[in-house]
Amino acid sequence: MTEPRYDVVAIGNAIVDVMSPCEDELIEELGLERGGMTLVDTDRARELYAAMGPAQEISGGSAANTLAGLSSLGAQCAFIGQVAQDQLGEVFAHDIRAVGIDFDTPSREGEPPTARCLIFVTPDGQRTMNTYLGATQFLPPETIDPELIAAGKVLFLEGYLWDPEEPRAAMRRAIEASKNAGREVAFTLSDPFVISRHGDDFRELIDQGLIDILFANHHELAALTGKDDFDDGLAELAKKVPTVVVTRSAEGAVAVKNGERAEVPAEPIAKVVDTTGAGDLFAAGFLKGHVKGDDLGTCLRMGAIAAAEIISHYGARSEQDLAALMTKKLG
Repeated sequence: MTEPRYDVVAIGNAIVDVMSPCEDELIEELGLERGGMTLVDTDRARELYAAMGPAQEISGGSAANTLAGLSSLGAQCAFIGQVAQDQLGEVFAHDIRAVGIDFDTPSREGEPPTARCLIFVTPDGQRTMNTYLGATQFLPPETIDPELIAAGKVLFLEGYLWDPEEPRAAMRRAIEASKNAGREVAFTLSDPFVISRHGDDFRELIDQGLIDILFANHHELAALTGKDDFDDGLAELAKKVPTVVVTRSAEGAVAVKNGERAEVPAEPIAKVVDTTGAGDLFAAGFLKGHVKGDDLGTCLRMGAIAAAEIISHYGARSEQDLAALMTKKLG
């Protein structure tokens, strides 16, 4: 087998995040689902943007955030995602390349514009996300280069992108290419609402043995398995997926790999500022350990450290040197 060029190749939404602090009252006034992620159309996106206070704009998207964390930890990564030929598309491409990630997906002409996620952050650090998918939902299957997929040790896919038809077909093509090349496929469930729409697809992928590493939080675990008891749900998935990783917010995280179980507590921080990207960066830390060949407990600890850094400030991209932070915390 050819030695892979990349540690991780990811397919995900190419989104620019627009983040703004707000009071709880505004969430109610706008009729938003507090703490959730809601898809919005063009008119609703404009309405919500107009209601926002001063905002910070930065390239985002779940899988792209994970790759940014991986790159800061020294991993070699490539990203596949669709932007439009517009200003935000140029911003996204510049940002992701600036952190050392290869990104060569051709931009799309015409409408719709590049995707954006409008994030309202309440004083407790909870984020309420409203996503306008725009161009990102038109990633064509022919964009997937089997040679690029084969060049990565791990193919990382985000559940959010499973909703539109074209990216779903692209991701299926990538899974096939990854398996043909003998690589691993990692999948993050993203959100319970995604499972409510596509849970049957996800369960089919799992039953067919196409997922090697599955990331979920405890809410997504329950939604996917239909089991209220955490351990029962984890045990069910662990029978079918070689590595299952489940985060539990303040209670830390649990993973089962080929029958071996490991747990870590959440990393202590002074204050939770913004939970945006916590799961994305947890996946980054875990995957970095995984591709290095670290033991399961170390992989979990790396995930917890990266997640703690991200929730200590606004935004889903790290502000500290993650590699230096890992050295400090892990010794």
